Amino acid sequence: MDSRTEPAEQEPEIASGRPDTPARPPLARELLLVVGLFLVYKFGRQLANGHTAEAFRNAHHVWDAERFLRLPGEASVQDLLLSGDSLVHVANTYYATVHFPATLLFLVWLYVRRPRHYVWARRILAALTAAALALHLAFPLAPPRLLDAAHLVDTAQKYGPSVYAAEPATDSMANQFAAMPSLHFGWALMVAVGLIVATSSRWRWLWLLHPLLTLLVIVGTANHYWLDALAAAALLGVALAVIRPPRPVRSRIVRRSASATGPTPTVPPAPSAAPVLSASGTDR
Repeated sequence: MDSRTEPAEQEPEIASGRPDTPARPPLARELLLVVGLFLVYKFGRQLANGHTAEAFRNAHHVWDAERFLRLPGEASVQDLLLSGDSLVHVANTYYATVHFPATLLFLVWLYVRRPRHYVWARRILAALTAAALALHLAFPLAPPRLLDAAHLVDTAQKYGPSVYAAEPATDSMANQFAAMPSLHFGWALMVAVGLIVATSSRWRWLWLLHPLLTLLVIVGTANHYWLDALAAAALLGVALAVIRPPRPVRSRIVRRSASATGPTPTVPPAPSAAPVLSASGTDR
């Protein structure tokens, strides 16, 4: 009886990966948390108002420290911006309009596309902002645009647009003596770091252009010293060292079990033919 045994098929492999997170944080809770943190920061900064003499004294110390450290003068960046009215106007607009929307869009994108990274980034930004608020209260600092020794132009007041009142004492919406650290730069740097960590594109390193451009804007418009940005970077570095990013999720290869596909049928071997005897009685 002729019978053939079909070769057994290889077990297929099924690629399965765990989701980015078990569940997103509740949206209502996150909105209340982010808005609450922003209000605490916004009103907390007002506590540093009124320390005018201390703010200008600290400004002279920072200015002298930069000269001692041989940091490049802020005037070199401002001269570049002042080479054209349009360029300085764009810089002022960038300073006034990009800071909060860019950070908000960053958090929204992470919440929708990378929830695990969103939680990490939100914690980093909260820690950075809290540390900055404490330093603003402990070390009030007048920006270089208000320091006579710096000989810099208040580009926002002269060319517009400006988010600050002409006189710090009459500014009820913002604390102009909260220059160090620069949260404009700190938040921009965190946006770049967060997107580099959360994405895998070969072009993701271009996100570093955002903090670089922000640095040139805040210095060129005389809203911050170089040391303000360095202080923000140092605080962010500490926060990143303490609050670690989520581990990358590796896809798992799952083999179908034999029980799931059913046992492989076995075919008994074909019976061998009976020996044939020759006339002499021997096998052949």
